[in-house]
Amino acid sequence: MEINQITERIIGAAINVHKELGPGLLESAYQACLYYELQKTGLKVEKEVPLPLVYEDVHLECGYRVDLLVENKVIIELKSVDNLADIHTAQVLTYLKLSNNKIGLLINFNVVILVNGIRRLINKYHKSPI
Repeated sequence: MEINQITERIIGAAINVHKELGPGLLESAYQACLYYELQKTGLKVEKEVPLPLVYEDVHLECGYRVDLLVENKVIIELKSVDNLADIHTAQVLTYLKLSNNKIGLLINFNVVILVNGIRRLINKYHKSPI
C-alpha cells in the first residue's frame, strides 16, 4: 500500500474519532480510540513504539516513544493542545529522522474542525533502503 493511501486512511480514521469525541479530552483518549479505529481498517498499527537515539554508532535508550506507527511507514504524533507550536513540528521531524521514516502526521484533536489540526510532515533526510 502506498504512503498516500495509508495517510488517507489515517486521516479518515482520525476524523471519525474527532466526530465522535469532539475536542477537549486528554491525548491518551484520542490515542486509544485512533489505535482501535486504525485496527478496524486493517492497517498494521503499533502504539508507544520505542525510538532509540543513535549517537556515534551507539544506541542510547532515551525514552522516546512514537505515539502510533502505521504500516512501519507513517509516524503519528498526537496532541490535545490549544495551538500547535513549532516545537511539535520539530518533534515529529526528529522522530522521522531518528527512525528513517519518510512521512509523519501531527494531529491536534483540540480543535473545532480536525483538518485545521493536521500537519503532514516529510523527512527530507530519508534514506531509501538499498
